[in-house]
Amino acid sequence: MSSMQLRTLTFAVSMALAGAAMAQQADGRTRFILAASWQPAFCQTNQKKAECASQTGERHDATNFSLHGLWPMRQNYCGVSDDQKAADKDGKWASLPQVTLSAETQAALAKAMPGTQSGLERHEWTKHGTCTKMSAEDYFGVGVHLLGGLNASAVRELFAANIGKPVKAEAIRAAFDKSFGPGAGDRVKMSCRRAGNVKMISGLTIGLSEAAGSASAKSAGLGDLIQGAGKTSFGCDEGVVDAAGF
Repeated sequence: MSSMQLRTLTFAVSMALAGAAMAQQADGRTRFILAASWQPAFCQTNQKKAECASQTGERHDATNFSLHGLWPMRQNYCGVSDDQKAADKDGKWASLPQVTLSAETQAALAKAMPGTQSGLERHEWTKHGTCTKMSAEDYFGVGVHLLGGLNASAVRELFAANIGKPVKAEAIRAAFDKSFGPGAGDRVKMSCRRAGNVKMISGLTIGLSEAAGSASAKSAGLGDLIQGAGKTSFGCDEGVVDAAGF
């Protein structure tokens, strides 16, 4: 190979690598997931859970998204004993260690995560929170803050305006783009579940960048964290926004 050919090949390889790096940067990489539930739909098939038996149409989670969790990608049960892991998988959340939080964060979490009535915060910390570098106070503080961003958006407005009605994926993606920037809807997956003959929207999992895994995310914009994540398929294409009550 001549020196000219070698230089040409080297240049071509360099350009290809640079292009790949730029593409990766543009697409981002999902490091965390914000899991948000539509609680009325969840409760349709979990009516005996404490948070479902006590739900009313006036309660916050009847017309707002609820916090399921903040999940680091591909990491579970970090530094957790085998006994605690087994108890968690068996759904024996009351036997898991109590999560110590400030009174302010505890109150905010109880509102954002109705599942605390069933020990959901113990499960979330045991399975997911232990795999972050945050304290429990910061971990749940970040989750509550990011959920607040979702509930202050056009996405929540869309759901609240269509309770009892079907909503298509296209409308939800458009609401994400409106509130969190172009392409935000490409970083969201929607889940649905059936209750009788009705397909209901049960929740959203929203891709976030690595920055979601630090205490500073308590003051970060949800849109910035979404834009730094990778794209995903949307999942369910249409579902009913369920109303509170059985």
